[in-house]
Amino acid sequence: MDIHDGIKQFYEALNALIAGDIEPMKEVWLHDDYVTYLDPTGAYLVGWDKVLESWQKQADMHIGGDVHTEKLQVMVEGNMAVAHNYEIGNTEIEGKREHVFIRATNVFLKKDGKWKMISHHTDKMEALGG
Repeated sequence: MDIHDGIKQFYEALNALIAGDIEPMKEVWLHDDYVTYLDPTGAYLVGWDKVLESWQKQADMHIGGDVHTEKLQVMVEGNMAVAHNYEIGNTEIEGKREHVFIRATNVFLKKDGKWKMISHHTDKMEALGG
């Protein structure tokens, strides 16, 4: 699997998640104690259980809409990869349409031939409590 496939899978999972389906997001993450997520509320979460809890809260909101990447910059060194990009799109939160334009940093680890996310960092989003 190429790193670009791993990145694509994450953003497909993110779009599924904002529609209420968390299962693809569970698939793209490494389930370990050292994974981190700096989520759009401003929380700094360490460990798969805490990361999953944040994603579950977002999935339960059934936000809707779509998000895609722009200005993707990827660096791969061995079994580690870092991607920086914009996340751009539209969502609907509590009946209000929200334009999404945030910066993101994603870190992946290649494990058993698959790129798994180990860290995701986004800007705060006021509509999500950030």
